Amino acid sequence: MRVFVAGGSGALGRRLVPQLVARGHQVTATATGPAKLSLLEQLGADGVVMDGLDAVSVGEAVAAARPDAIVHQMTALSAAHAGKPDLKHPDRFFATTIRLRSEGTDHLLAAAEAAGVSHVVAQGFGAFNGLREGGWVKTEEDPLDPGPASARKGAEALGHLEDVVVRAGGAVLRYGGLYGPGAIDDWVELVRKRMFPLVGGGTGYFSWVHLDDAAGATVLALEQQAAGVFNIVDDEPAPVSRWLPYLAECAGAKRPRRLPKWVARLLAGEMAVIMMTEGRGFSNAKAKRELGWELRYPSWQQGFKEELA
Repeated sequence: MRVFVAGGSGALGRRLVPQLVARGHQVTATATGPAKLSLLEQLGADGVVMDGLDAVSVGEAVAAARPDAIVHQMTALSAAHAGKPDLKHPDRFFATTIRLRSEGTDHLLAAAEAAGVSHVVAQGFGAFNGLREGGWVKTEEDPLDPGPASARKGAEALGHLEDVVVRAGGAVLRYGGLYGPGAIDDWVELVRKRMFPLVGGGTGYFSWVHLDDAAGATVLALEQQAAGVFNIVDDEPAPVSRWLPYLAECAGAKRPRRLPKWVARLLAGEMAVIMMTEGRGFSNAKAKRELGWELRYPSWQQGFKEELA
């Protein structure tokens, strides 16, 4: 197929493009500026500059590529785009990503329709944001959590993305917490500085997935023209009290400090406290069953150890 990867120079795009090329697909991948074009070409793609928030830019790039399918991987989560992490004000910190998940998604779907592209696969999110009621592990049938007031716009943007992509016959992949080359360097640095504490009992659940496994699931969703929502997470959703000390151990750091919830709420805000104490993880049973997805890293325990060795 001719595949158009919007956001091809991001952490996941850099692992996805080579997998697509290796399977014989012709890839056009986008970057926000010319500096990343040579990287995309080294990965085997035709690189183009595109502004995902500009409808004309998106329309022209898609029309020129004449793709059979589109992959939406546009975010602005790196420090270069988003600045220093600020979970106390998530809607402010994730502002550009929120726009890419709402306006950017609409621009891509409009461009797909204009160019006669019938299938779109889009990046969703499912790490700790399952509905905070009932069990600790959620399926695709369970709604996402609306989150605290400080993160409401982000939750609404994710809901919009899922709604419009599924209505257009596409697939939304709720990736868990992505780790792998370049994905959690900031987190590991905080862990090493003992600035990533355990909050309360660390009872909140979190789902992880390695970048290469997430890319592999994306290839399958494309090739099978999958439709609907899929949780793309590993086999082991786990409470923070398990994975955070293990991450510290793999990183050669001291055990994380502990903070009471009320102190963490003052320092890091409500969303951080929810993630650490009330978060709900996700089940990957549907993706394995319907896509035939097999994981190279079925557990974050194996993945963290290999990544940080």
